[in-house]
Order: sequence, then structure tokens, then C-alpha cells
Amino acid sequence: MAEKRVVTRRKATTKKSSGKFSFTREMLPSFANGSQEAAVMSQYRDQAWTAFEALELPKTTDEPWRRTDIRRLDTDNFQLATADASYPEVPAELLEPLEGHTDGGQIVIAPGGQTTVTLSDEIAAQGVIFTDLATAATKHPDILEKVLGTIVKPDEGKFAALAGSFADSGVLLYVPKGVHVEQPLHSVLWGPGVGLAHFSHLLIYIEDNASATYMHEAASPTEDGQTLHAGIVEIKVGDNANFHFVELQSWGENVWNFTHERARIGRDSYIDWIFGGVGSHLTKSFTELNLDGRGSSARMSGFYFTDGVQHLDHDTQQNHNAADTNSDLLFKGALEGKSRSVWQGMIYVAPGAQKADGYQHNPNLVLSTEARADSIPGLEILADDVRCTHGATIGRVEDEELFYLLSRGIPRKLAERLIVDGFFDPIMQRIPFENVRERFRQAIEDKMARAAELLD
Repeated sequence: MAEKRVVTRRKATTKKSSGKFSFTREMLPSFANGSQEAAVMSQYRDQAWTAFEALELPKTTDEPWRRTDIRRLDTDNFQLATADASYPEVPAELLEPLEGHTDGGQIVIAPGGQTTVTLSDEIAAQGVIFTDLATAATKHPDILEKVLGTIVKPDEGKFAALAGSFADSGVLLYVPKGVHVEQPLHSVLWGPGVGLAHFSHLLIYIEDNASATYMHEAASPTEDGQTLHAGIVEIKVGDNANFHFVELQSWGENVWNFTHERARIGRDSYIDWIFGGVGSHLTKSFTELNLDGRGSSARMSGFYFTDGVQHLDHDTQQNHNAADTNSDLLFKGALEGKSRSVWQGMIYVAPGAQKADGYQHNPNLVLSTEARADSIPGLEILADDVRCTHGATIGRVEDEELFYLLSRGIPRKLAERLIVDGFFDPIMQRIPFENVRERFRQAIEDKMARAAELLD
């Protein structure tokens, strides 16, 4: 069993902020690795900054934010990371290879531009680009032009605009036409530092008849004070292509996390998007699948486990924009303590998108009398020959299940853990890397152990 991490749990701040960030246009990044950024990047930042200045912080009167209140976010005091400061090192377990003894490529992003990039010679020889955003901004403007700002617009929200303006951490993954990357690619965004603001941007372009598997994790230690992360993920999958994307969120318990993520899928293509979230103080995530090409399909699998006073809000959208498309979404969550989860899901079928088949399901397991799960599935169907279904459940551990295990001599704490393990197992099995599955099982076990200690 992996070594357990001891965390001192702290109450969330009760201070109300002014709602104004201290960032200025003069702070926008313009140089990357000592060189001037490409015009496509600087123009994008200018557009994002204009949107940032024009947009207000979201309020609970805004429909997507009705159940997520961010008035305690200490906007006044966030600062950008600097290269000359000292930060905690990236934990070794985050850097372990996903398969075997090495990954096909790995990018490690730490505060202040401290980034390392490795890519196997074999994959690089195929024309694959797997590099950090700073390098992409100076050496690959032709690829950036095909993706940057074309999928997620920076004016879609205050935090999208903020990330678009200041993101100097991120990844560009480009797989040329006809190339199949056999080894998985791996990146880690490490975001420590009380009072720091981290901004990231992932740009992924899988061309026609190509394929890749990529895992990205955002993580940080738990510290005494707020940290901010705002991120954008843009994914473009061409025709007859396949992309497997594993995205894990294990931010420290002080992090306020906001993301806008969207994929566009071409004709007869497939994306398998797996999301796991066990960290952060508060998360608001917009995640969208766009099935743009006829015959395209997508599977999205998500799991989250909250405890303490965590608040995780996931807003998902499955857009069937073409005929003969298929989407399958399964999000599973468990809650301890006084935590809260929100899942809002929508399946949209465009006019003329006949034979679309969409499914979404959100089961929740509530393990505490003070925890709360909100589940809001939805359908908007504008075609008349489709099959779209949705469902959601919110329940507690079944007395019969618990009694069955107790009657066979299994202690209560272990019995409850076994039930939770069984609840999450269908999602865990979709994660293609055993060491990652074990690490997240351990994180869930640690949360349950802390909850049990509070009850003793």
C-alpha cells in the first residue's frame, strides 16, 4: 500500500473580496524562453485581455453559477509566479511512468517557467510535436494558428479570458496525418504557492487518420491560504482519428479551480475522455463534446470524491451536430463531510442530426448526513429520429449491502470502503494505467479514513 499523506485540514476563508483582480495589461506575457512570442499568441492575448476587462465575475444569479458562490475568492491578493522564487518540488509519484519504465514523452511544468520536456526520438521522427506552451509560442506558430482560440473563445467567461490572457504554462500536442503514437504521453502541471495564480492552456490537434493517448494531471500541495488556477483545454480531432485523454485533478485543498474545456470531433472519429477529481477547495468546470462529423462518437467518464467543505461543480455538454453520432457519459461521485457536488449535464441534438444516440448518467453516493449532491440532467432535441436518454441517482450506502459484509465478520470501516471501491470500480477500470488507478484509490481511502477519524 502506498504511503499515506498527512494533511492538516483548515477552514475556508470567511473574508469577502472586492471582486477585482490586481492584474494589469502590462503584466501580460510577451517573451517565452527569452524570445518574442509569435504574433498569433500576442494577438490572442490582447483579445483575451479586452474580454477580461469587459466581463464581470460570475454571480449566483447567472444560470450556470446558481449553485456555486465564489464571493469568498480573494481576488485582491493573487500574484503571478516568479522564476527566482523557491517552491516545493514535484512529488516523485506524479512523475512515475504511466507504462513500463518510460513514457513516450513527458512534460513537467512548475511555477515561474520551470519546465522540462522529453520526447522519444522515435515519436519525434514521426513529426509529432509535444512541447510546452512557451516553446510553441516561439517555434510553432503555424500549428497554434490551427487551434488557439478556435475551439474555446476567451470571451466565454471571466476565467476563460483570464486564462487566455496570462497562460504561460501549458502543452501543445500535435499528431500529423496518418501517425499513430503507440506510447502514452504524459504531462504534469504543478501549482504550489499561497496567493499565486496559475494559468494553463492545453492545445491538442490530432489530424486525420491519426491516434494518440495522453494523460495530464494538475496537482499541488495543501497550504495555508488560497491559490488560483484558471485553465483552457482545446481539442481538435480530425476525420477517422482516435484520441484517448485522461485528465486528473488533484489540486491541494486551498485551490480555487476554474476551467473551460472543449473538444471538436471529425467524421468517423472517436474520443475517450476520462476525468478524475479529488482535489481543490472549489472547482467550476465547463466540459463540452462537439460531435461535428458524421459517424463520430465519444465516451466521457468522470469520477469525483469530495470531503470536508469541498465544492465541485461540473457542467458537461454533449452536442450532436451531425447525423449518426454517438455519445456516452458516465460521471460518478461520492461525498463525505460537509462537501457538495454539482453536476449539470445537457445533451443537444441539432436539426438534421438524425440517428443521434446520446446517453448520460450521474450516480452519487452520499456518505455523510451533511453532504449534498445536486444532479441536473437535461435534453434539447431538435431532430425527430434520435435515441437520447439520461438519468441520475443520489443515495446512501444500502443497509442490506452493509449488513451482508458485517455479517461475514468484516469491520464496518472496511465494509464501507469496499462498497465505495465497488461503486467507483467501473470508472477506475476505464483508466488505462494501473499505477494511476492505485494512486487514486489511495486518495479515496485517505479521505474515508479522515472522515472516520472525525466520527471517532
